[in-house]
Amino acid sequence: MLQRLKATVVRLAEIDNELMDEHVTRDIYRFRDLSKERSSIAESVDKFNEYLKVNADKKEAMAMSNDPDPEMATMGKEEYKALTTRENELVEELRLLLIPHDPNDDKNIIVEIRGAVGGDEANIFAGDLFRMYVKYAEKKGWKIQMIDESPSEMGGYSLISFMIKGEGAYSRLKFESGAHRVQRVPKTESSGRIHTSTATVLVMPEVEEVEVTINTSDLQVDTYHSQGAGGQNVNKTESAVRITHIPTGIVVACQIEKSQIQNREIAMNMLRAKILAAKQAEQDAKIDNERKLKVGTGERSEKIRTYNYPQNRVSDHRIGFTVQKLDRVIEGDLDEVIDALVHYDQQSKMAGE
Repeated sequence: MLQRLKATVVRLAEIDNELMDEHVTRDIYRFRDLSKERSSIAESVDKFNEYLKVNADKKEAMAMSNDPDPEMATMGKEEYKALTTRENELVEELRLLLIPHDPNDDKNIIVEIRGAVGGDEANIFAGDLFRMYVKYAEKKGWKIQMIDESPSEMGGYSLISFMIKGEGAYSRLKFESGAHRVQRVPKTESSGRIHTSTATVLVMPEVEEVEVTINTSDLQVDTYHSQGAGGQNVNKTESAVRITHIPTGIVVACQIEKSQIQNREIAMNMLRAKILAAKQAEQDAKIDNERKLKVGTGERSEKIRTYNYPQNRVSDHRIGFTVQKLDRVIEGDLDEVIDALVHYDQQSKMAGE
């Protein structure tokens, strides 16, 4: 760990020198990337410098504890004890800071929610999840931009996709991808029986054009009339856009904006994110790594989380975490669940799993 920290100190000095180079300041992308890297390691360097000072102060306190003067010796022992406690705290803080930074953590995200198993109730639940994420975003001061939606006649959505724009959006919501299961008495059920349904969530980081190259010859672009709830035309012109990426078969659509140009731009943004997510999922499958970006089929057996309404319980099955606060979670109070996932991820990385 000390070797890594020393290397980080050297790297920070290199970045500071580069940031003063006029060639770098003229290159917007290079300057931005270096600034982000600096921000990601600066705290580690500050903590390491504090650790070195505490370590040096401990040696002085140890010498003082051996002073012939009893009063000075007592002061030295107390100081040594306090410094040892702080040193241990700093070691743990530094271990956490040295966890490899996910380069996507600061990015905006694109979220796609689909009703899966359970018919109308699955679509209704997809709508509930959408509102849950919107309310969470509002609490964080993030912005929502709609991309596409297919409302269900009984309520909710068979598909809804949207973007969440805000600092740290991906870092907080990247673990939401997967099948979410609900257990409750549906509005569509007259006998009062509890049903089990699922909806799938896919969270993808926003991708810049320079990160994914897409050849226009690989695209099939179709335009159509925007549709609102109940199938009524929102727009009499063919402003809605559907883009098919022929090599991968990935299809995206956007009908939210009144301008075909704007809808195409948003759809292309989503297409880049889906292509990158598919590549990442393929890499993860090859090395049997995390499946954060995989949604699966939505089958009940693939669930990552269960929302049990009769017991007011939310359980995340990946980490064995349960809270009896479903009423608050579904209203956007997600931090307790997300914090548990983030902590588990950090501990796993620290343990080298």
